[in-house]
Amino acid sequence: MRELSHRRRMLVLAICCMSLLLVSLDNTVLNVALPSMRSDLHASVSGMQWTIDAYTLVLAALLMLSGSTADRVGRKRTFQTGLVIFSLGSGLCSLAPNLEALVIFRMVQAIGGSMLNPVAMSIITNVFTEPRERARAIGVWGGVVGISMAAGPIVGGLLVESVGWRSIFWINLPVGLAALLLTARYVPESRAPRPRRADPVGQVLVIAVLGSLTYAIIEAPDRGWDSPLIAACAGVAVLGLLALVRYERRREEPLIDVRFFHSAPFSGATVVAVCAFAALGGYLFMNTLYLQDVRGLNALHAGLWMLPMAFMCFVCAPLSGRLVGARGPRPSMLVAGVAITASGILFAVFDAQATDAGLLIGYVLFGLGFGMVNAPITNTAVSGMPRSQAGVAAAVASTSRQVGQSLGVAVIGAVLAAGAASAAAGGMGHAASPAAAASFVDAARPAWWIIAACGAVILLLGLVTTGRWAEKTTRHAAALFEEGAPTGQTSANAKA
Repeated sequence: MRELSHRRRMLVLAICCMSLLLVSLDNTVLNVALPSMRSDLHASVSGMQWTIDAYTLVLAALLMLSGSTADRVGRKRTFQTGLVIFSLGSGLCSLAPNLEALVIFRMVQAIGGSMLNPVAMSIITNVFTEPRERARAIGVWGGVVGISMAAGPIVGGLLVESVGWRSIFWINLPVGLAALLLTARYVPESRAPRPRRADPVGQVLVIAVLGSLTYAIIEAPDRGWDSPLIAACAGVAVLGLLALVRYERRREEPLIDVRFFHSAPFSGATVVAVCAFAALGGYLFMNTLYLQDVRGLNALHAGLWMLPMAFMCFVCAPLSGRLVGARGPRPSMLVAGVAITASGILFAVFDAQATDAGLLIGYVLFGLGFGMVNAPITNTAVSGMPRSQAGVAAAVASTSRQVGQSLGVAVIGAVLAAGAASAAAGGMGHAASPAAAASFVDAARPAWWIIAACGAVILLLGLVTTGRWAEKTTRHAAALFEEGAPTGQTSANAKA
């Protein structure tokens, strides 16, 4: 691909950011609308979990397939296909007659969504080849998440209060159409010089592991942890994971290439992505229910309460991108780990939600932490790897995000469903009784400890997976791709 002018590169970045805005805005708008959707569709808390996790699960399962397919058939073509399917799924969601149909149409959205963000990131990686410029571009990319978090709750609140929850899916249609037209005109086509073959067995195993694990977590509070169905799902998840690892290590061109994980920074970024987005998914889900069901706020006022957190994400994401470009990923990851941990502890130990000031400080801290963490995840995933593997590397990072968000919503939702059913069932627009509010706060305490633990893991990995030893493992992992080394190389060899 020939070198593009600075203006053209900025246009490509803007178009790719539109796709991220499309997907991110959809998620943040949906969270604000959950109580209204639950009331209209007569759904339980677990039903609301499925409206989120049906999307993130399909997305996580297909991201790596979409990344490798884009490397093979063309990133621009795959990106355009994703825009069409996502927009179609959005239109169908707005027409859903019941919860079951909504969940199915969300899965259609996810099929299109899987072709957007990782493919857009690989386009950015191939357009911005200079490391510092690429880090800044990724910082701008991360800033779009902050924009969506800032605009989503307010836009969603306005739409839910004035038109109804179905209208939240309409906003995807004009944005998707504009992105489609601009992509056709300005985004260059690119492919990997040596794309990988499809891996249907690995794809089926990934779906089995993610689907069975999430189903077990979400449905266990209702069916019981000793239910034969839950036990069977847990067994499928464990056996599927073992089979996936064994199969992928033996395959010449696997869906999940273990050579990526010979890089300590890449492996660390994968775990950090899971932890950060698990914290985010659980945080948004829990606070949406708290603000609307316990505090009795309407969708718009609940969205306004989320604004400080979103503002911090918006400010810190591009700042983190510049910091990563100048100083590497360690400072951003350390700040993120400390801030997310502090936010979780503030709620778990000091009952921050008891006062407006405490709630505000908790939201600001979490927004600071999450805003700082996105740029080092993305930059580490693609830096140091051959450009021919950009689609797959970006897809692994994106998959980690979606797996984390799925698990966060599933686990946090399960904690709340098990311990605060009475509070979570409070009426829309009516504040819960003091007893129900206390029950919700008590049930949420373990969830806040889970979020604090996610922050602590981010802090630890920020220390361990950055430095000279970590850089050495990245160079070795890149060399394995350049040399065409077999994927079954042992981690011991990777450290040699």
